[in-house]
Amino acid sequence: MNIKIAAFSGSIRKESYTTKLVKAFQQLAPKGVTVELIDISQLPFLNQDLENDLPRQVKALHSSIDTADAIILATPEYNRSYSPILKNALDWGSRPQGQNKWNNKPAVILGCTPYNLGAFGAVNHLRQVLVYLNMHPVQQPEFYLAGAADKFDEQGNLTDEQTKKMIMALWTNFTELISKLSKTG
Repeated sequence: MNIKIAAFSGSIRKESYTTKLVKAFQQLAPKGVTVELIDISQLPFLNQDLENDLPRQVKALHSSIDTADAIILATPEYNRSYSPILKNALDWGSRPQGQNKWNNKPAVILGCTPYNLGAFGAVNHLRQVLVYLNMHPVQQPEFYLAGAADKFDEQGNLTDEQTKKMIMALWTNFTELISKLSKTG
């Protein structure tokens, strides 16, 4: 099994818990799975005027999506929704109209927050968008990391054993979905 996954963090903060969570997923990836964290911080705001001559950052995003077998989308929660930087990347990935790079990609959604609800609102709102983009998100287990500030050490390493078990369970279902969809696609 050789699976290439493009991962996107919806937080560009220097000490982002969301990015630390993506890196934990990288470190705990099963054998044969590579996870590349894609930098979306330099994408211009979506602007239809740019679609005739796509900026190089958008072309790089498209290439990352095209070459990936599956997608990880990790988001903090802002006002009961997912982050604007992730929204911008999702929108650029579906543009120009009729050229949806996300189409039929298996995906997993990760919610991450230092607060108690684990980004429940963000994950559910993001799930709605993935349905529209014709992506195939893992349904179970859902992944919400609450209290993220207490789950990582000062170097950014995940230290919480229960969270590691949750990640491994999600990896099992995610790789099964990827395998299933690759056989039917």
